[in-house]
Order: sequence, then C-alpha cells, then structure tokens
Amino acid sequence: MNYSIRGEKQLEITPAIREYAEKKLGRLARYFEDTSDVNAHVNMRVRPDKTHKVEVTITMKQVVLRAEEASRDMYAAIDLIVEKLERQIRKHKTKVNRKWREKGKADLFAGILPGVSEEPAVEEDELQIMRTKRFALKPMDAEEAILQMNLIGHDFFIYSDAETNDTHIVYKRKDGKYGLIQAN
Repeated sequence: MNYSIRGEKQLEITPAIREYAEKKLGRLARYFEDTSDVNAHVNMRVRPDKTHKVEVTITMKQVVLRAEEASRDMYAAIDLIVEKLERQIRKHKTKVNRKWREKGKADLFAGILPGVSEEPAVEEDELQIMRTKRFALKPMDAEEAILQMNLIGHDFFIYSDAETNDTHIVYKRKDGKYGLIQAN
C-alpha cells in the first residue's frame, strides 16, 4: 500500500504520527487481493475548536473508499477512521466482488481472515431504487442553482451551466457552506 500523509494548515506531521497512521492503515491491507495499486491519501488537521480531523481516501482500480473522523486526540481519530474503513469494506466486499466477477475480473477484496467477524452482505433491498424522478435541466448559473435548491429544501441541485452547457451539481456542505461538482 502506498501512503501520502500530509498536514493541512501548517500542521507538521511528526515521524511518530506518520508511523502510527501507516501501521494502523496497514491493517487494511489484509482486505485487498493486491496492494501494489492501493493508494492511501491521508489529510490531517487541527480545527479551530482544537479537535483533530483525519480524512482518508483509498484509491484502487475503480473503487474509492473515503472516511473522515474527528477527535480530541490525533491518535484516537486515526483509530476511529481505520474502524470506519474496515466496516465499509466488510459491508460492501461481497457486492463489489460479485460485480467484478460479472465483468470477468478477479476479486477486488480478499476473503476475510479467520477470526475476523464479517458483517452480513448488503441486502439487495438496501440498494434497490425506490423512486425515479425525471426533469429537464434548466440553464442557469451556480448562484441561481443554490437559490433553487434552497427553495425546494434539498441538500443538492443538478443544473445545466448557462455558459458551458455542462451538467453541474451544487450541494450544501456540513459546515453550512456550498460546494460545486462539475461533470467532465
């Protein structure tokens, strides 16, 4: 597994923190068939309220795992994030491997090791689409899209950019600000 660990907002990553993060994230290697193309990107920072936030994005083949956690202690935040990623892997392992086998490829996730509990596979009903909506994407700018999103009381809004005619998505972030996703 390849690691990219960095501190944001002038947080210096000490060798002890780096070693601890690599050791803990290294536990996840047992879930992957091949770790040579697995990249773990770790961002750490200390918020103004003195909580330590850790964000981890693990990229491999065509799957991305992502989690973020915050705690009063950086080491505790790392522990929490590894537990969260393990739960994600165990929960989705069967479904992802089945999709890969249907495409004629080898399993992406390794079998669970003896002594390690596995969460039940995701039920088909959990992933079933219950409702489909269709609507025309109206050309507008991001500001108008945010106003429309707030008017309908949703957390996101899809629209066609008036200048480029590309599909964009605006969304409300956890911090109350807004984000923009631009499709390629």
